[in-house]
Amino acid sequence: MDKTLSIVIPAFNEAANIRATVGEVLWAIGDKFEDYELIIVNDGSADATGRIIDELAAADPHVKAVHNERNMGFGASYRRGVGLARMNYVGIFPGDNEIIGHSIAAILELVGSADIIVPFTMNMEVRPYSRRLFSRLYTLIMNMLFTCELQYYNGPVIHRRDVLQATPINTSGFAFQSTLLVRLIRSGHSFIEVAMYLRPRLGGRSTALKLKNVLNVCLAIARLAKTIHLDEKARYSRPVNRILFPGMPASDLK
Repeated sequence: MDKTLSIVIPAFNEAANIRATVGEVLWAIGDKFEDYELIIVNDGSADATGRIIDELAAADPHVKAVHNERNMGFGASYRRGVGLARMNYVGIFPGDNEIIGHSIAAILELVGSADIIVPFTMNMEVRPYSRRLFSRLYTLIMNMLFTCELQYYNGPVIHRRDVLQATPINTSGFAFQSTLLVRLIRSGHSFIEVAMYLRPRLGGRSTALKLKNVLNVCLAIARLAKTIHLDEKARYSRPVNRILFPGMPASDLK
């Protein structure tokens, strides 16, 4: 399989961050891939995000600007980008410039080593305490329910496009990536975890802990549990196919 890459960048009111995000991603891609594209999805932003991504697309043929007429949600923006992706691997990096460039590069270095590249955050202290607590509880609950034993479920995952486009994304909310991961890992697809580092947001604020988003996540996980453990139990009972990061002994996994 040729090593080509599509990166989806959802952006909602990220005028303060989107240029830097695109710059970091382009720097990290470098000459690692035979071909690549950045699909930036403006999710109905009320600020200058739309104008900025149009300027970025006009300046670089590898960049494509896509506009949702209204705010559709993080998962819906990702789903739209996935539908437009043309390359063999598809990743996502949020438009908030939270992930440092060297971590993006480390993630991209592993493309092709497994069906799924699953980043996890090393320096959660840069996030507010409430967000850290929610992430820890979420990971604990997901591992208890689905036994994937991941260190993080909501990072900038990279998938094989053929696998990803054959798997329905059933939620438009923040749980889209975690539900995808569970279904694919429990189906036997190989995955490798890799550490990443974050920087504090330079502008705007996360909407992850809004009540509506939290309720949508809870509903999505309840539906997933029903699918995995009742409706399609036989389909999702394959052994976990974890590939260890080079140099990482199994004892280092938490």
